[in-house]
Parts: sequence; C-alpha cells; structure tokens
Amino acid sequence: GSHDSFSYFIDEASPVGPEQPETVQNFFSVFGTVAKKLMRKWLATQTMNFIHQLEAGIRYFDLRISTKPRDPDNELYFAHGLFSAKVKEGLEEINSFLSDHLKEVVFLDFNHFYGMQNSHHEKLVKMLHEIFGNKMCPAIFAQEVSLKYLWEKECQVLVFYHSPVALEMSFLWPGQMMPAPWSSTTDPDKLIQFLQSSITERRKKGTFFISQVVLTPKASTVMKGMASGLRETITER
Repeated sequence: GSHDSFSYFIDEASPVGPEQPETVQNFFSVFGTVAKKLMRKWLATQTMNFIHQLEAGIRYFDLRISTKPRDPDNELYFAHGLFSAKVKEGLEEINSFLSDHLKEVVFLDFNHFYGMQNSHHEKLVKMLHEIFGNKMCPAIFAQEVSLKYLWEKECQVLVFYHSPVALEMSFLWPGQMMPAPWSSTTDPDKLIQFLQSSITERRKKGTFFISQVVLTPKASTVMKGMASGLRETITER
C-alpha cells in the first residue's frame, strides 16, 4: 500500500486545501508561491503515478478527496494540503491497468473528504460506477473475500468509503471495514511498539486492517527542515 497515494503530483498554482487550519492558510496567503514550493517537499509522499505504483506492486491506495474553492467546473480533486490531480483521471488510470491484468485486485480507500456536500458524494459514487462497473466487489463479510472468490466473481476493486453514503450502495464497503490506526510519531521505536500492540487485537475483529508504517512529522519538524523536505528529514534518517 502507499500513503497519500496521489501526491506524486502537487499543483503549486492551486489554492490551499480547505482542510488546512487558519494558521496554515494565512502562511500561504502571506508567502504565496514561495511557501507552496517549500511545502511541496513535505506534502509529496510519492514519486510514482498510479500506473507506476501498480507496476511496482502497490495494491492499496490511500485517497483523500476535495472540492476546490471557486472552481467553475465543480471538479473533484485528490488533496493533501495543496491540490493534486483530478479524481476521474486517477481512477481511469487504475481501471486501465485492471483491464489489462484481469487477475489483479486493488483496494481503494476513500478515507477523507473535504468541502464535499451530498451532491459531490453523488458525483463521486456515480463516477466510481461508470469507471469500474462490475469490477467492484459488493460489501460482504471480510472473511469470505479470497482471491479465488474474487476471480470467480470477476471482481477486481474493493472500494472503502468513510462516509454514511457507503450504507446506501452495495458496492461501497463501510470505512470501519478498513481501520487504519495512526501512531503520529517521528520515533521509529515508538512506531514499532504501537504497531505490535495493535495488530493482534485488530486481527480478531473480522475486518481488513492497515498497519501504517510511516513516521509523521510534527509542526516543529517541518519548521526545522523547511528547506530540506520529508525525504531528507524523515525518510533518509
């Protein structure tokens, strides 16, 4: 799986995402493009697009969706601080790969929504249906989902949707079926301890689950390494 899977592309010309606190919004408004260029180094957690991630073996995608303020086209975008690619383009990339590899299965985890009204959820659900169609596996008991089962049903996509909307559509799995506890630490030892203490309990719950093997920078970490970025400050260390 990949974290903030869409962040290989960060649009520095875009407005700041609506999920950002007022202090961050003010920082960008004062320092403009310079601030966005610096923050891009902290917001981009991937270097590969969806196709290249799939070719490298990624099968779980962490997706955060947002509307863009004052967008005349009323599009849906991937977002992580700043905006990324259009959702439709990204999903079509994934579908193209699946159409060429009929025994491959992906997990799409729509776990954060920003600035979205009911009409936007309707648009996204319709988009999923139009792009993936019968490739989507209806929500059943997690224990029943094996590769053999999916191949027999010709299903290739499991969509996890962290919104009450999931309860209205048979092809959307409720978000609680894909829990992803988050350690929020920059200390590798604390991260490992957190993962070890939680994994046994999660295996008993009859759901899928995620182990987030990622270190999370604090605001102070970002300020100290503003010019270096996520890779040099966290990953390389």
